[in-house]
Amino acid sequence: MKKDLITLLDYTDAQVLDLIDSADRLKKEKGKLRNDLEGKSVALVFQKPSNRTRVSFAVGVHELGGHSLYLGPDEISLGKRESTHDVAKTLSRYVHCIVARVFHNKDIVELAQYAQVPVINALCDLYHPCQALADIQTIRERFGKFKGLTLAYVGDGNNVFHSLMIACARVGINVNFAGPEGYDPNPGVLKQAKAIAAKNGVTITCDRDPRAAVKGAHVIYADVWVSMGQEKETAERVQEFKGYQINAPLVAAADKNYIFMHCLPAHRGLEVTEDVIDGKHSLIFDQAENRLHAQKAVLLYLLKGNKK
Repeated sequence: MKKDLITLLDYTDAQVLDLIDSADRLKKEKGKLRNDLEGKSVALVFQKPSNRTRVSFAVGVHELGGHSLYLGPDEISLGKRESTHDVAKTLSRYVHCIVARVFHNKDIVELAQYAQVPVINALCDLYHPCQALADIQTIRERFGKFKGLTLAYVGDGNNVFHSLMIACARVGINVNFAGPEGYDPNPGVLKQAKAIAAKNGVTITCDRDPRAAVKGAHVIYADVWVSMGQEKETAERVQEFKGYQINAPLVAAADKNYIFMHCLPAHRGLEVTEDVIDGKHSLIFDQAENRLHAQKAVLLYLLKGNKK
């Protein structure tokens, strides 16, 4: 039976840890060309443009010996030019895996439902599992562990936070969320993540006070206040997120050895000040690099059974 990666809710704690271990091994052989995916093709179906996601997947497939084919919205417009059902069925006849970056979760779910090959969620409005895997890989690289750590996420309870929250719950990292009213995480996702966290002896808290969230935290995480497709809301969002900027006074409350993380792209001067994002505690480019290694681990797991 084929396996997909739509959300880390579908993966066990052990499977998530195995993916991170695999990503670490792949990083140690950085740049080495392998033949695991020799003769295999991967379709990159992107309804939204991307820098890190597109490049890291294309390079990752190449380094594993496969071939990637980029299909932008001009080639495939899910549910418009052609039904998602038909796209899934057709691509399954040509390729061995579909990586999809879409606007709506229902589209990635439908792709996975009808595709006969593995489907990887490269971002939708509800989840961003590949980013979360790279994030927890980066956290363990710096601290050498998960146990006893607390991550503070300040901003919008969006798709990035959903997957990060689930990943942290799976590996045993406490999570503190702080955001303005109206920007809380999805209640259903939050409930499921809290259940996983409780099982693993950690907590997920949601509050309005960013200082309380950051106090003593080992990881401080931010994302943009205005995501792609929300440009018309810029003025409103900037006003509502006022007070949630990651800056020097705020990070002073964190653990002295804290790290700053951001999934990028970043709007310097809005959600984070330049001195923080470009400072010695920032690991944003380690995160970006680890997208490559974590996604190679996912590709191996789905297409080769996590071959080492």
